[in-house]
Amino acid sequence: MLASCEDKKKTSEEKTEVTKEIVKDTVPSEKPIEPEVETNKYPEITEENMVAFLTQYGKENPETKVRVSTYLGDIDIELFEDTPLHRANFIYLTKQEYFEETFVHRIAPGFIIQAGNSDLRSTPKKRAAIGKNYLLPAEISNKRTHQYGSVCGAKEYRENPDKKSAPFEFYIFIGEPRQANHLNGDYTIFGKVTNGMDVVEAISKLPADEGEWPKSNVYISVTVR
Repeated sequence: MLASCEDKKKTSEEKTEVTKEIVKDTVPSEKPIEPEVETNKYPEITEENMVAFLTQYGKENPETKVRVSTYLGDIDIELFEDTPLHRANFIYLTKQEYFEETFVHRIAPGFIIQAGNSDLRSTPKKRAAIGKNYLLPAEISNKRTHQYGSVCGAKEYRENPDKKSAPFEFYIFIGEPRQANHLNGDYTIFGKVTNGMDVVEAISKLPADEGEWPKSNVYISVTVR
């Protein structure tokens, strides 16, 4: 039995518990046209601004359905409205395309799969741009328990008295409810799989190393439905 859902694989930063064609002018212009540079209109998320930012973002982006795509198929997820910070954070990461080029990076057959990390250089860069030093407060007052297909926030470290979630990673529970008694009340359950548990099961059966990292990369792509 696994004691927790923290990562057991180090990345370039730390361990954690998802071409435009160039058109040339036919007539020379007097001054070269500067290409528009797309900038992130949102501030870096910190511990200090996180609650206010995600609360406002959640009001402006009320979506509750997302799709996680893999080479083995799609996984449809419904995000719970009674975990508003986790929901807003997941939608924000999705729309910021954070999950692109991340993997399912942990598989424990009959227990969980975990996603949202990678060993690529792009992942820590994206985390730094979004806000690498914030954690999500526990949203467990609803007393929801782990069920088959529950989507939950992973933890950055085991000793976590505030039960905060790492914002960039999530896991899907695939065991029997009795297997998660030690997880209930310690991890925020913020969604459920509504379609595609066969894909989750297929991923969970892929070969993995002794650290539960799949031997071949399982890239994910997340979109709002």
